[in-house]
Amino acid sequence: MTAAIAKRLADVNRRIQRAAQACGRRLSDIRLVAVSKTCPADSVREAAAAGVTDIGENYIQEAREKYEALQDVPVKWHFIGHLQTNKAKYAVRMFDLIHTVDSLRVALELDRCARRLNKVQAVLIQVNVAGETTKSGIPPERALPLMQEMAALECVQVQGLMTMPPFFNEPERVRPFFGHLRRLRDRIREQAVPNVRMDELSMGMTGDFEAAVAEGATLLRIGTAIFGERS
Repeated sequence: MTAAIAKRLADVNRRIQRAAQACGRRLSDIRLVAVSKTCPADSVREAAAAGVTDIGENYIQEAREKYEALQDVPVKWHFIGHLQTNKAKYAVRMFDLIHTVDSLRVALELDRCARRLNKVQAVLIQVNVAGETTKSGIPPERALPLMQEMAALECVQVQGLMTMPPFFNEPERVRPFFGHLRRLRDRIREQAVPNVRMDELSMGMTGDFEAAVAEGATLLRIGTAIFGERS
């Protein structure tokens, strides 16, 4: 298993490097978040041994089990699933970066929970760039107003944007949605909202991450290409 994960990881890293070179980007500006949804803790440990430094989880309960089992593994934890307010206290305890804030209500609860832990919780705002009713995230026009509302929060800091575009078998059909998020990031950055940084763009998964790199992604959420098909 270790050899298989290490081999797939090396292949993904080579593809990221080629994609970065093709568009003139620095590889150091792009981070791979290995998404371990449904994978056992042992697989995460193997991925870390092969060089993975960032782990993404979709579900709080599953993440709690792995987090406790992998306390000795030096990785950063990313929450990339839909976050309910009643799970905020767990998210703040475990995750270095939460990618999926999409309401002031969630942000206020994260702020309250982080204050108890004397922590400043790093978050991204999830934007539904395509307006799909089946996906979470705020409309693009709500991103700046939400950040302005969050600016006063002392224990939450916005560090960028995240999106999940429509699924297409052709990555180039997804690329315009990534471009939309990048341009939105740039417009918000110009506003210089207090306590808001626009450093991160979380976009791109197994089927389309090269297109995301070309459009400026800084965080790639890749699971299947590393861990194999999920059961």
